[in-house]
Amino acid sequence: MKRVPGDRGTKPPRGPRLPKDRDTTLPKDEAPGTGLSDGERDYEELLAREERAAEQQTLGAAAVRAREPARVTWQKLTYLPAVVMAVLLATWIWFATADLDPISRNALADGVVWLRLRQHVALTVISTFFVLIIAIPLGILLTRGRMRKAAPFAVALANIGQATPAIGLLALLVIWLGIGQKAALIGIIIYAVLPVLSNTIAGLKANDPTLLEAARGIGMSPLGVLAKVELPLAVPLILAGVRTALVLNVGTATLATFGGGGGLGDLISTGITGQRMPVLMLGSVLTIALALLVDWLASLAELVLRPRGLEVRR
Repeated sequence: MKRVPGDRGTKPPRGPRLPKDRDTTLPKDEAPGTGLSDGERDYEELLAREERAAEQQTLGAAAVRAREPARVTWQKLTYLPAVVMAVLLATWIWFATADLDPISRNALADGVVWLRLRQHVALTVISTFFVLIIAIPLGILLTRGRMRKAAPFAVALANIGQATPAIGLLALLVIWLGIGQKAALIGIIIYAVLPVLSNTIAGLKANDPTLLEAARGIGMSPLGVLAKVELPLAVPLILAGVRTALVLNVGTATLATFGGGGGLGDLISTGITGQRMPVLMLGSVLTIALALLVDWLASLAELVLRPRGLEVRR
């Protein structure tokens, strides 16, 4: 086709013009048929994986708690009491069939056995109470500030009290205070202070200094650090000392008879002086049974009162 000079030619017809802000191209990372980009889809998958992981972690923690062994098992609850009951039953059967002479019957008549048993339990409980209110606060005080320098002296003094023969200590107290339960109680308390005092000091000194610094760093007061950090960490050692003191008190209370304090020691003393084996055996068996039961109860308390965070898993 010939061009006429000055003629610019015929332009092809144009289609409808689209708005400039309209994007007619499909994003390169959009998944066809989903309306989600690859990044959005990855984000959704990541959220789903995190939810599944959290659910599995929750189920796993529940399974671990379900498999966690009980602190107090039925064996712990039954074995020792069953043995003690069997020994007491055998002793009762032996007494029921034994031919006791009038002196032995008089020594055990009119509820004397129950009276001596109650006296022995009272001596043990009261002395242990005073040991706790003396030894634990004193142990705490001897681990504070300048009082730490006095800790070796206090422990040495408690060692002297326990190293002294119990019967000699009781004799000195009877000379000073006279005959009665007061002298017997003071002697038992002096004799049992050492294990609780030394274990309290050792438990508080064994605490990790970094834990104490961390507690102070979050703004806890000295009393708060002691009550919420130091004492809970020292509980196992303190309870072990209390358990030892309880058993010591049961045994030492038998010597209260020589100071007029009563207790099962009266039966033992009567059996020895009167050469009556049944009376001596009854007093000895009851003392042993009481010591075993007290130790059993203390072991249960040690398991129950120990903070769960201090348990060692194997």
